[in-house]
Amino acid sequence: MRRLAAPSAILAAALLLVWPAFLNRYPILFSDTGAFLAQTIEPLMIWDKPWVYGPLLHLFHGRQTLWAPLLAQGLMVSHLLWLVQRVLRGGATPAAHLLLCAALAALTALPWVTALLMPDIFAPVVVLALFLLGFAPQGALSRGETAYLLALAALGIAAHLSHIPLALALLVLTLLVARALKPLLRVAAPLAMAVLILLATNAVGHGKASLSPYGATFLLARLIADGPAARTIATECPQRGWYLCAWAGRLPEDSDVFLWEPESPVNQDAQGNPRFLGGVLLAPEAEVIIAETLRREPFGVATAALRNAAVQLFKAGLGDTLSRQALGDSVRPRLVQGFGAAEVAAHDGSAQFHDRLPALAAPVLWPQGPVLVLGAAALLFAWRALTRRGNPLPEAEHRLRLGFVLILLVGVTANALATGALSKPHHRYQARIAWLMPFGAAALLLPRRDSPATLQD
Repeated sequence: MRRLAAPSAILAAALLLVWPAFLNRYPILFSDTGAFLAQTIEPLMIWDKPWVYGPLLHLFHGRQTLWAPLLAQGLMVSHLLWLVQRVLRGGATPAAHLLLCAALAALTALPWVTALLMPDIFAPVVVLALFLLGFAPQGALSRGETAYLLALAALGIAAHLSHIPLALALLVLTLLVARALKPLLRVAAPLAMAVLILLATNAVGHGKASLSPYGATFLLARLIADGPAARTIATECPQRGWYLCAWAGRLPEDSDVFLWEPESPVNQDAQGNPRFLGGVLLAPEAEVIIAETLRREPFGVATAALRNAAVQLFKAGLGDTLSRQALGDSVRPRLVQGFGAAEVAAHDGSAQFHDRLPALAAPVLWPQGPVLVLGAAALLFAWRALTRRGNPLPEAEHRLRLGFVLILLVGVTANALATGALSKPHHRYQARIAWLMPFGAAALLLPRRDSPATLQD
């Protein structure tokens, strides 16, 4: 029975961490989930998304049900939280794990992120996996667990382009705090593997060995919305002969409108003709305009990026993932195409499909704001305490706890910078990772289960 206690606790906690799916009567989906399903059901290389999360979904759903990848996400997160407790406390217990996960499930955005079939879940996974790889004491992880974390972090970094700058920030932090080659290599390895995955998949699927063959279109949308690129186009046109010169002075001021609306310059030309894969067609010109904009207004670009990051840092609600509008109309055709009638019926019976999920969720979302503020304050207080002179902790435990606190704070901040500055501030971008702060505060309060002297340098 004792041998089954830990796996049973991890499994039970996994169910707690996806409870919003049971409220919804189906996994929570986003419009982009349809594109990830299409990556293997068509199959199709989507121009604006890495070919990573879609194959991972397929590995578990097998064209049978989306409940399977949902449960896989729950198990992945529950197991990671178990490993973090074990490393941080010198051991983990089923009771403490269930209590911690129940609190996170009730008071934070974690279960809503875990129940959402999107690569968003990998942002906090990358942070926790890199903490374990970079700061776990010698012998705290088995070889199998280390290999698993390396693979998980690599796939997580590759699953979303914003996770690359996130991982880079954590790599720099590891260098500054750990001050040793081995931890640095363990954190650098997944990042290198992720880069290779992206280069290889894009070379095969798009004919370009690039991290993001058409990513310039996204950055251009952001710079137009912020103003610098719009001013570049207005100044340089019509003499530069750019395609976007036809819209000089009247470009959309919202990056989402620029990228996705059917009437935008990306998707419809000046004569009103639709442009198939307009983002792909615009990418070469976007690179030129971005380079010119950076030359003309480097400080304007930097200021706008920091302003967007600051907005993103404090934007962590859940409203933009639960509605029928967020679900859109792209998922159901993929289910009809690749799944059985029962799965389509389950999708059609969900609360989200009938736009009832926001009302069902509203009564249980109110604690998240206060808990998030308290968690951030507690983590900042822990940082100050750990950096105070005369700290009584042994060196190894001090470095472990300081690394844990800093990697959470840097992870949350780097995520805001990567998503807000390079894309656009959205609630779900920060909600996916902000819960790490109350989790970190709670994990630090749990008592150790061994003597600090057992920690090795």
